[in-house]
Formats: sequence, C-alpha cells, structure tokens
Amino acid sequence: MSHLKSTSQKITLTAALLGASFSIMAADLDMSVDSNDLAIKGYDPVAYFDNKGPVKGTSEFTATYKNAIYQFVSSENRDQFRADPQAYAPQYGGYCAFGVAMGKKFETDPQAWKIEDGKLYLNLASQYKNVGWRTHKSSFKMRTTIGPRLKRLKPISSR
Repeated sequence: MSHLKSTSQKITLTAALLGASFSIMAADLDMSVDSNDLAIKGYDPVAYFDNKGPVKGTSEFTATYKNAIYQFVSSENRDQFRADPQAYAPQYGGYCAFGVAMGKKFETDPQAWKIEDGKLYLNLASQYKNVGWRTHKSSFKMRTTIGPRLKRLKPISSR
C-alpha cells in the first residue's frame, strides 16, 4: 500500500512540475502560421465557439492578431474577434496543446480541437484531443507564463 501511495505522489508531483515548467503566456509565444502568416489554416476561430465547430473562413473577412492573419466566415465573426481577440485566438499560439505539455511545438489539425474553460485548444490530431486533458488537466490550469526554453523550440511539422 505504501508503495502505491508513493508512486501516486510521484506521479502527482511530476504532473505539477511538468505544468509549471512548460507554462505559457500567449504574449511571449510565437504564432503557428503558414508561409503567408495565415493562422489555423484559414479556419474561423469564432466559429468554434458558436457550436459550429471548425469552419473554413474566407479571404474576404480577415483580421490580424499578433502578426497572424485570421479568416472568418462573416463580417460579424470578424468583428467579434476584433473586439476581443484573446477570447477567440487559440491557446499556445495555435500550437498543439498536447505537444506543448510535452515541451514540443507541433503544427495542428483544425479538426482536432477542444474548448476548455472557455478557451480554444488545438491538437496535432484528433486522437490527442482528449489525452492531454485527462492526463494533464490540472497542469494545464496552472499555466500562466511561458518557460524560456519552450520559446526556443523549433516548430515540428506534422507532414
């Protein structure tokens, strides 16, 4: 029994340290964009919150936030985003949330997403969209600033 308790305590401590060491503040994180500075591969970030899920935006309706260009399905969505971009922009600069928890910057699949505590998180692939939340939910909630070593990591392409 004491061995199980000790192991459980080690796992809890490791998860807490992982969360603290890879904490993030979007202001310090570069953005995941394509070669044209397009964020979320052209998907409308506001649509994720409208119960529509991932919907491809159009070049007719755009807004720029932190040097990333976002596309929208309508002027209404664009205007909502402009009014409060932090509320709609994906967390961790648009990099894979599960990857960030592991200290990596992976590109994301806009179809692999989750809204958690009113924030949009993207992932590398749909099979990872819940893994990070089950395994590291408490450490995700602790993230408030980025560790300097995460900023220095090079993005890893999923292709």
